[in-house]
Formats: sequence, structure tokens, C-alpha cells
Amino acid sequence: MSSKGGGTALTRRNYRLSSDTDKPRSTGIVNEKLLSDYLHHVFPSTKQGPALASLRKPLGFQDLGAHLERLLSEGEPAEESRDQPVEGRLGPQPVVLDHTSGFEGLLFVDDDLLGVIGHSNFSSIRATTCVYKGKWAYEVLISSQGLMQIGWCTLNCRFNQEEGVGDTPDSYAYDGNRVRKWNVTTTNYGKSWAAGDIVSCLIDLDEGTITFCLNGQSLGTAFTNIKTGPGVAYFPAISLSFKESVAFNFGSRPLRYPVEGYLPLQNPPTADLMKAHKLLGYIKNVLATAIDTQEEKLLEKDCAVWRLHGEPTVLVTLAHIFNHFAPLMCKVYLVEDVLMDFLLGILEGGGSVDEHPLIQQLLDLFWLLMEDYEVNECLKQLMMSLLRAYRFSPIIPDLGFQIHYLRLTTAILRHEKSRKYLLSNVLFDVLRSVVFFYVKTPLRVKEAGLEELIPTTWWPTHFDKEGKDEREPKEESADERLRRRAYERGCQRLKKRIEVVEELQVQILRLLLNNKDKTTGEASRYIFLNKFRKFLQENASNRGHPTALCPPEYMVCFLHRLITAVRSCWDEGNRKSPGSISSEDAYVPPQLFYNGKVDYFDLQRLGGLLSHLKKTLKDDLASKANIIIDPAEIQTTSMDDLDEDEESGAAQRPFGAAAMGGALARPSWLSSPTLGRANRFLSTAAVSLMTPRRPLTQPEKVKVRTLAVEQRTEEDIEGSHGNDGLLLGRPLEEPDQPIADKSLLEIVDGIVMMYNLSVHQQLGKMVVVSDDVHEYAVALKDTEEKIARCPARRADILEELQKSQKVFAEKLNHLSRRLAWINATIYSKEKMLDVYWLLCVCIRTIEHADNTGSLFAFAPEFYLNVAMNAYSALKNYFSPANSMEELPGYEETLTQLAAILAKHFADPRIVGTDIKDSLMQALASYVCYPQSLRAVERIPEEQRVAMMRNLLAPYEQRPWAQTNWILVRLWRGCGFGYRYTRLPHLLKTKPEDANLPSLQKPCPSLLLQRHMAELLSMDKDMAASFLNSVLNQLNWAFSEFIGMIQEIQQAAERPERNFVDTRQLKVCATCFDLSVSLLRVLEMTVTLVPEIFLDWSRPSAELLLRRLAQLLNQVLNRVTAEKNLFDRVVNLRLPGLESVDHYPILVAVTGILVRILVDGDRQGFFTCSQSPPSDEESSLKASSLPSSGKHILNLQRFVRWI
Repeated sequence: MSSKGGGTALTRRNYRLSSDTDKPRSTGIVNEKLLSDYLHHVFPSTKQGPALASLRKPLGFQDLGAHLERLLSEGEPAEESRDQPVEGRLGPQPVVLDHTSGFEGLLFVDDDLLGVIGHSNFSSIRATTCVYKGKWAYEVLISSQGLMQIGWCTLNCRFNQEEGVGDTPDSYAYDGNRVRKWNVTTTNYGKSWAAGDIVSCLIDLDEGTITFCLNGQSLGTAFTNIKTGPGVAYFPAISLSFKESVAFNFGSRPLRYPVEGYLPLQNPPTADLMKAHKLLGYIKNVLATAIDTQEEKLLEKDCAVWRLHGEPTVLVTLAHIFNHFAPLMCKVYLVEDVLMDFLLGILEGGGSVDEHPLIQQLLDLFWLLMEDYEVNECLKQLMMSLLRAYRFSPIIPDLGFQIHYLRLTTAILRHEKSRKYLLSNVLFDVLRSVVFFYVKTPLRVKEAGLEELIPTTWWPTHFDKEGKDEREPKEESADERLRRRAYERGCQRLKKRIEVVEELQVQILRLLLNNKDKTTGEASRYIFLNKFRKFLQENASNRGHPTALCPPEYMVCFLHRLITAVRSCWDEGNRKSPGSISSEDAYVPPQLFYNGKVDYFDLQRLGGLLSHLKKTLKDDLASKANIIIDPAEIQTTSMDDLDEDEESGAAQRPFGAAAMGGALARPSWLSSPTLGRANRFLSTAAVSLMTPRRPLTQPEKVKVRTLAVEQRTEEDIEGSHGNDGLLLGRPLEEPDQPIADKSLLEIVDGIVMMYNLSVHQQLGKMVVVSDDVHEYAVALKDTEEKIARCPARRADILEELQKSQKVFAEKLNHLSRRLAWINATIYSKEKMLDVYWLLCVCIRTIEHADNTGSLFAFAPEFYLNVAMNAYSALKNYFSPANSMEELPGYEETLTQLAAILAKHFADPRIVGTDIKDSLMQALASYVCYPQSLRAVERIPEEQRVAMMRNLLAPYEQRPWAQTNWILVRLWRGCGFGYRYTRLPHLLKTKPEDANLPSLQKPCPSLLLQRHMAELLSMDKDMAASFLNSVLNQLNWAFSEFIGMIQEIQQAAERPERNFVDTRQLKVCATCFDLSVSLLRVLEMTVTLVPEIFLDWSRPSAELLLRRLAQLLNQVLNRVTAEKNLFDRVVNLRLPGLESVDHYPILVAVTGILVRILVDGDRQGFFTCSQSPPSDEESSLKASSLPSSGKHILNLQRFVRWI
């Protein structure tokens, strides 16, 4: 055979052996008779019966080519009949979407012109081929379950951004999102569809009917008596809203659900199909036949044990077969219909993939007897077909389809050469290979077989007044206990079946993470690592282009499988290298953040822009990490940042221009929007973390070499001969201890980034199913109570209540089974442990980075974000199915996270406004819950005091609302009338979310209060500046509130306008809440450190007391006067102003006054008489008091009045 590969086109003659024609009589392999028998056995003639076998001509290799040509031509249709058009159809072959003139709106169309994504309000597109007679079908692969109308239309239909297929007289559509059919008017029809479903569109122009099927099940005839006759022809068409995506199959691939009597719009390759099946049969004959040269006879053997041993006779025979078979295996229809079915059949016997080595032998054969470009195309089409089959297989109780396709994928990827080719060129470049790690959630539980798996349903039935599950529910009845246990057993059965799929997915990832397969070039792990980094870059850079992003539901599953596979590889390496740390203690060393070996694209660092950090911290890099930055290079880096901004802006402008002009740019996640993607990206800017470093003078400093992601080699990652690879530039604070394979460290870093990109948001979205179960359970319980109270004479009411009860019960049965699936795939104990492990990784990474001092500024912001979000997910999303308290080392982890929040919310090394706000909000939430507040109290005293000092910094120098909220939470439960969870006047209303931090029971911290008192008592200047800032903000907040309620009152009284802007109401309520919280902080200060106001030896005491008295007088004058503005607005009961009421603000003011009066008496500041003084006495007393005392005297009267 000639040499393969290269860029030259090779003819199929290269398969013929030069010796074929040189040896007409002698084979040189086996004797002539045995060879003839062997070839006749492998290539039986269909016209030769058994009786004529003795009369057949001898057959040798010199005659085999002609013999094979003759066999393949038998039954082949004539050339003229092949090209004859089919009656009833008009248009070109192959059938594709009409991207030149047959569309309306803005669309992304895939490179193969079969996948489409909507990119405007309501876009429409039709196919290039129409039908006017006969029965025809095509399939649509649903990638997203949103608003779409799929069906047929005529050429006369005119669509726009509001009207699409089904909205005009001669167009007909099915909409599975709204479960309706459309033809100008609309009626209910069919079932709801979900991502991963296949819709079959059937048209019978002889009978004038249109029918739709969902996953092969007919939905019934949708339309009858459709318009037919001369001049009327129907095109396949679709209208879809923004971001919705589908892929069409007009017949370029075998229809997944063919319907008898209906033809696909595109002709199947009948002649090639017949040849491919014949050739596959010949290959099977070779595999099942052995030649016994000693006995000179043929033996039958099991195909499964066939091995490629290099017998010349077998190889030459196979070479002749592959001369015809190889070109056919480059066609997607034949790969899917012939090759994939054959390979799946090999695995049908069950057992592990290792028990079926025939697939490995066949792939060896492919690489040996096919040209490289043919093997490449064949493998690419095979993986696309497998991915499509996996993604669009219906869910059955044992998940058999998904397991079947994953087993074959695993078997193919076990072949080293095939795996490396697919990794390098297909899995991340052409396909959405992440789909292989996704377990889709069924929308229709009945079709998914969940009723058989979980025959008994259950849901919580005990709730408190706010609708939450009771922590300690009442004793459940025997019937409830039986139902719950039966439901839990069903959930366990389901979980075990899903675990089979997940284990196969992990096996695939372990194959991709193999770092021992170096015999044929670079190990798979390093190819995967570079592709994975590129994948992250696309998703990080294209956050503004949703159509180019990996769907978050895929990312969630991919993250969990990747964590399992990486930890397995990590611990395997740990066993071989006992000195390294285990995956339980994994972290990412800080040098990855600044040594330039890992690209973080344009993601924000804690210290700001990378170019700025290089300038300001170049000396620290040199002294701590031995990394030198050339001053000239700093200037270059700054210019590069500017150029990049211009390029990114320029890259977006042509995109919009091209889209509006009709020459649509296509996003990278297409190639059928569910499966693969084009090779172009909407956003390609990727900023290198470090440009090459040149040492200035000191030779001992390290010169850093930075490469593009795809150019890195194993040596660049792992290092060798004194080169630390990814760990170059270890600071002195970092222990000199082996951690793990450096490639695994970068993958862990990527996992953290992936969680930050979209996984956390998706975890929050899926909680809605659990919330729905709770809402329906509360509604059902309420309905049952009403039925029990319903009088017997009101049969009409009882009937309606029973109907409602039935609806709620049916909905709960459906949702409880769906929730079981979601709990098994997303919120299981194992998934919770994954997120917890990720939280611990982030905590340890932040701690190690913090130890580097100023170099902490190089750490990416997403590590802090993931630490906060992962804790939030564990607390809010996985409960109550799994409890955080059961996690190993839970309390210690809480304390570590508390220390991070306490230290870094005011860390000067962190400059980003968003991340600082996030840290402040996380700390505010942390102190709202008893367990996490106790964790804050467990951190070292030095850190607690430092935290309180930062909280007491003057408000004017920073955003103060969250700081004030934290102080309020530390006080709540100790103040005057401040032990309520919700405001008394709101107790009768149900909160929107009872889990909000603001609705938690009071849990004051006496320890942190003591630290606050000590700080304010000892530092007089800090106390004065803090209280002045609080008083300033109180003055501002209350003044703003009064101004706004005046505007609201005026707007409400205008006859021409009887509504108030919702945003204005929200701002007004916020100002009121801020005023109350500031008053509570003042009450806290007065209670803990009364000497600030009452100790006249303090220079600021009188001024502070005077200001406090003035502000309290202002508040009381505005709030307590009868029929005043405040009263009128409160009585309006406007939605949005529910929290505005007399109680919260008056009890806060009273709390301050009571403490001042009590402590003032104790310190002899003034004396309260037992009876109210006369006006004359008051005047005399007031004249002898300082101005602050005059205000206090007025306030005394108010306190007595209260």
C-alpha cells in the first residue's frame, strides 16, 4: 500500500496489491484450491445455488476485483432510473434550509444548512424542496423546548416578526410549547415537547391531511381538507423565537421514526446502501472464517474472537473489500445505518466493554486499510451519529438506549489512535461532546416509565404557618410512613439506574484523562487539557452571546462527572507517590495565578487589571517568585490591552452588520445546534496571562515562556529536569511538597471556573420543581381542610373542592416523580459532596494565595465567588433532602469560610467593586443564621476584632447599607421590641420567600457586641467618626423618605393619575428600612457604650447627644402627629410599602430614649421626677441645661406619654 495522509488526494487504486496481476496462477499465500474455496465462501454469488457449487470457476486474487464488481452490481438500479425525479416532489437534492430567500427575521443557520437558531422575536425559514402529491415526512430534532411552530407552508405565505408558520391561511403548524395547532386560528392539540424530543411532520396530499408524531407516537390528525390542486405545493417550514434551536432531518440520515407509506423528502442512497450492506456481509464472512492450512479446510469461528494477526490471505481479501467499503464510510447516512448498527450489535450481548475486543480490532483494521482522511471522516460521522442518537433517545425505565450508545462510545475511545484523533479534531472542535455527559430530565414522567419505577408517590404534609416544612414534624400516620418508605424505595431504584449511565460517562472521561498513552504521540490528557481550556475560554468570552454558550444543564452534569474522574486520577497518582496530598486536601497553588502558564482570558483579578498588577507588583514578583518583568514589556502589555478592547468592539460591529444584511454569521455551537458547531467564534479575544519574560540582570531569576493554549506540550505543563512547569515561581510561603500531576491542578482550576460560569445559576433554577411540590402540597392540604369544613347542604361547593383536590393530587403525583429524577441527577448526596469538595478546594486555594501577601491580588475573582456560591448552594438548594450538618468537617469548613469573609470583605488588596459587594453580602447573610454566626464567633479573636473594626469604619468612605445591616443582625433580638422575626402587622400575610436572611429568627451575638463595645470605648476618635457618619446617613435616609412620601401622597391625590411608579415605592420602602436599621445601630451603641453620649469628659459627647436628640425629635414630629403625612401614606396600604408602619420606627426610637434615660439617671446626668413637671418647672429646668439637655427634656415628656 502507498503511504497515507498528507495533503494529496489518493485514488482507490492504492488498495490493489502490485502482485495481483504478476501472479496469475500462484498466490504464494495458500494453495489455489483452498484460496478459491475461501474466496467463494467469503464472496458467495447470489445466483449460484448449492447444487452448482461444484461447477463454479476457481477464484483467485487476480480475478477477485472483477468478481467483486459483478457481485456489487447485482440488483443495482439502472443509471437512468436512478436520476429520474420522484413524482409529487419539486426541488433540489439534497434537501436543506433555504438560507438565500426562504427566511424572515434573524437566524443562525448551521454549516450543513440543517440546524437553525432563532435570533430575533419570531423568525421563520422554509426548506428548498416542496411537495404537491403523495405522502411525505420529515423530522425535527428539538434542542430547546421554547416557543416554536413547526409544519408546512406554501410559497405564497408571507411571514413577519409577529406572524409565522400556522398564522397564515396556507400554513399549518404544531406548537408543543403551548400544546396547540395553528392555522390562522388555534386549538388544543398534542402533547408538550421537551429538549431531546423528535417531532415527525407528515403530510398526505392524496387525502388532504397533516399529522404530527412525537417520538414516534402519533398525536392524531391535526388538519384535514387542506388546500391541494394545481399551483399548490407545501414546503417544510418553522417559526421560532429568540434562542430556540432545532435540527432538521429531511432524509440525509435515516429517519428515527419512519412511518409506513410516507417517504422522506430526500431520496435515501439506495444503491450505496445496498453495496454497503453487501460489503459488510463480506467483512462478517471474513471475521467468521478461519483457514486451516495444515488440514487445508475452512473453519467456522465466532466473530467476537477474531484477531488481526496479519495473515496475508485475510489481509489481501479485506483490502479488496475496503477498496469499495472505505469511500462509502465517509457518508453520514451509511455510517449511521450500516456501520453504527453493526458496532452496536457487537455490544448487544451485554457485559463490560472490555469483553468485546472486536471493536478494537476493527478500528485497527480501519486505520490499516483506509486512507487517513477516510478514517477521519468515518470516525467523525460515527461520533456525530452516536451523539445524536444519545441526545434524542427517549427515556425508558432502564435507560437502555442511553447506556447502549455510551457503551459504544466508550469502546471507540478505548482505541488509542482513534481517541487521540477524536480529541484533537472532533470532540471539542466539531461536536458538543459535553452532551455525552448530560442526563436529560423527562418532562413527561409517564412516557419515561417513572410510574413503573415509582408506583407510590409522597410529599411533605406538615407545614408551619409560613408554609415551610416543619423541622420537627408531628408524628406521621402509619399510612404516611408506608407511602414515604415506598416512595424512597422507588427513588433508590431510579438512582441506581441513573448511576449506571453516570459510571459510563466517568469511564469516558477517564479515557480522555489517560496520561500513559504516549506511544503514538502526546498523551490524551494533555490534548484534553488544551481543548478543555479552549472550551472554557469560549464560554467565558462569549457570555454576551447566549447562542454560542454551552447550555448550563449540560455544564452541571459535565462538572460532576469531571470531578469524579479527576479525583479518581488524583488518588491513583497519590497511591503511587505517597508524599503527595490526597484529593481530599486538593487546592490550586497560587503560582498558577501569576506565572503565565495558565491563561485566564479576560477574567477579573482581585487586584484589578492584569497589566496594572504587572506594573505595581513587579518588584514583589521578582523578590517573592523570582519572576522578572521587562519595563518595556509592561508598556507593550498596556498597549495590547487597549488594542484588544478595540478589536473586541470591532469584532462585534461586523456581526451586527452582517446579521442585519442577511449574510448571517453563525455561532460556534451549531453544526446542528444540538450536536456540534461551526469552526468560527463570535468572540475570539483571549488575553495571554503573561507575555514572555526576559531577565534584566540577575541570572538567578526565572525566564517565563508563555505559549498559546493549543501549542503547549506535556513538558510545558508537567515540567522536567528542574523545570517546574505549571508550578514555576513558587513563593517562599508555599510548602515545597508534591501536590499532584500538574495537569490535574489546571483541570481542577477549570472546574472551579466552570462552576462560576453557569453551574451555580442552573442549580438555583432546578429548585423550582421542589418549590412547586411545596406549593401544591400546601394547596392540597388547604383544600382537604375546606372539604372537611364544607356543610353537607352545599353540594355544589363540595363538588368544586373535590375537583380541585383531584387536580392538585394529579399534579403532585407528576411533580413528585419528576422531583425524584432531579434529586437523583442534580441534588443527590454524591452531587452535594462534589459541591462541598469544590468549596473546600476554593477555601484552601484562597488561604494559600492569601499567605503570599501582595501576590494575592493576582488570584482570579471567581475563586471567592465560587466559595460563596457553593456554600449558598449547599445551604439552600440541597436541603432538606440532604443536610449540610452531615458533611464531613462541616463546622471546620464553616469557620474557615467565616475567616475568609471576615478578613477579605475590607481587604485593601481587593479592588473590584462587585466582588467587594459580594463579600459584604455574603457576610451579611452569614450572620443571619445561628450555625454560621457561631462559626464567625469561632474564628481567632484577632480576626474578630479586626472585622468589627472594619465594620465600624466611617460610612462615608464606602457603601454602608450592607455594613449597617450586619451590625443590625448582630443586635437583633436584644433591642427594645426587637425580638420579632417579621413585623407584627405583616404576620397575617405570607412572605414571598420564607428562607430569606431577613426572615430568620433573631440570633444576636453577645461576643461580637462585646468587641464592638470595647473598640468604641477605647478609641474615642473612631467612636466619634463612626457615630457622626451614622447620624449623617440617618438624616439623609429619613429626609429622603419624607420627601418621597410627600410625592406619593400628591400623586395619589391627583384625579388624573391614580397610580404611583413601582420603582418609586420600592425606593421609598428602602429609605424607610434604612432609617429603622440606622436607628437600631444607634440603639445598639447607646446600650453597649452609653458613655459615648453621656460621659462629658469626652470632647464629642455633647455634640453627639445634641445631634441625636435633634434627629429623634425630627423623627417623632413626623411620625407621631395625628392625621399627618405619614399616617395618610400608611393608610393607603400601597403594594410595595408593606413594611412602612408606625411600629418599627417608634420602637427603635423608644429603645434609644429608654437607654439614654436609664443610663443618664445612673450617671447623674439628669433626674426624672416622679410626676410630670409643670410648664414653669420645665422652663426653669430647660434654661439651666445645655442645648442637648433641652432636647432630652422634651423627649422625657414623650417617653412618659408612651
